[in-house]
Amino acid sequence: MFFKRWFGPNPVTQKGRGLYAAAVLQARSAAFYRDLKVPDTLEGRFELYSLHVLLILHRLKGQDPVAQEIGQALFKAYIQALDSALREIGVGDLSMAKKMRKLGEAFYGRIKAFDLALGALPDRTELLSVIGRTIYAEVEGAPIDRLCQYAIDSVEALSGQDVVHLEALTWPDIPANAKDAR
Repeated sequence: MFFKRWFGPNPVTQKGRGLYAAAVLQARSAAFYRDLKVPDTLEGRFELYSLHVLLILHRLKGQDPVAQEIGQALFKAYIQALDSALREIGVGDLSMAKKMRKLGEAFYGRIKAFDLALGALPDRTELLSVIGRTIYAEVEGAPIDRLCQYAIDSVEALSGQDVVHLEALTWPDIPANAKDAR
């Protein structure tokens, strides 16, 4: 604590936290839940937060060592937020490790699946499949194609942004409900 006051917060940690905050802010956009029919449940929010975090991690992948450190700080901020959220909903210390392990495994599985799917672009088949079985696993008639296009647009938008300034992320527009768009 003494050294933190003297030397200030670690800039890499701050960037990771800033990126996590940007991911959460975007994932909380009402349009995902209203127009894209993402379930407004703990699971649905987990999936959407995870999607945005992994889109940023995908952008940082293969960059310089500083970008890799920022990615690690982002992941740490994500895990700390999951821990806090579980505690807020009443998960006790005795079951916390088991739940965190399960969520961590789920997240790593999603990273692997989305990396493969994003690597296969412009073929959208795998990305549609991953989104359908994760985010929309329990939703009949979900607009999977619209969320898929949003993910593709996000990859493109993030690729054009400087890694050093990613905490000021610019996300693409969330596709409007087809009935409302004229």
